[in-house]
Amino acid sequence: MQLTGQELSLIKSSPINGANSPDDFVKSFEVARELTRKHAKSFYFSSIALPERKKRAAYAVYAFCRYADDLIDKAVEEKKDLSGAEASLSNLLDELYAGTAQIPWAPAFWLTVEQFCIPKVYFSDLMKGVLLDRGPVRIKDWEELHQYCYYVASVVGLMMSKIFELSDPAAQKQAIEMGVAMQLTNILRDIHEDYLNNRIYLPASELSVFAYSEEQIAQGMINDDFISMMKFQIGRTREYYRSAEPGILKLANDGSQLTVWIMSTVYSGILDEIEKVDYNIYAGRVHTSGVRKLFLLLKSWWRWRQSQGGMK
Repeated sequence: MQLTGQELSLIKSSPINGANSPDDFVKSFEVARELTRKHAKSFYFSSIALPERKKRAAYAVYAFCRYADDLIDKAVEEKKDLSGAEASLSNLLDELYAGTAQIPWAPAFWLTVEQFCIPKVYFSDLMKGVLLDRGPVRIKDWEELHQYCYYVASVVGLMMSKIFELSDPAAQKQAIEMGVAMQLTNILRDIHEDYLNNRIYLPASELSVFAYSEEQIAQGMINDDFISMMKFQIGRTREYYRSAEPGILKLANDGSQLTVWIMSTVYSGILDEIEKVDYNIYAGRVHTSGVRKLFLLLKSWWRWRQSQGGMK
């Protein structure tokens, strides 16, 4: 792993005890990379086009996301007060930004937020999202679901927009929309699995409109009402993907744009897979095969080239 001149310069002024040499930071980035490879396979796959320095920055950000998720999960499993876990995370975030945290991936995280100027508030908002996911979940309406998507996914998009060097602050709106689209995709794929964990993310007001009930989710019922509802949900999700696309052109064209095209194409491909099984998400988790992912990778490259003005 070859660190850049900017990274080496920042390391010289690092406040981190016990991590003052480039080798220490390289080891820290390797820890973050392995966490991402093991637990975020789709994201790891999508990062193939990124320059090396941006890959390792993305992995360092993921390390925090994973740690926050695991910490809250552990508190829930051990039936501990979540306010204690929340306070621990808040303290950890302060230490990470100060460079005093004693966690293997902490040096990589500190160097990433320093290099790309990632605001602490993004991580604070993510912590709110992680807490929203714990315990029984019922969503009242679209406004509440949209807010949930912001806290658990859109803030990650905002973090990535810093790493991918978004040139126009106005395009943060598209980063938020991409996060919403990807989280809605997860929700539609995981309706059955989430229900088994006492979580229903489909808004109660929309279930009512389509005359589809929680009891029918429990039964795994596929009927005309369910199919109509899924068509509506998929249509709205695709519209968010489309609305987010213009923002991709505002990212650095060093592989960052292509990476987001890959993420968008691979994730939105899950919607195609749901349609292929006639919306029966109760039969098992819908997934994209390895061969299909390779096709989507080529499609992503084509979409990126088209966004540059077509083949030349």
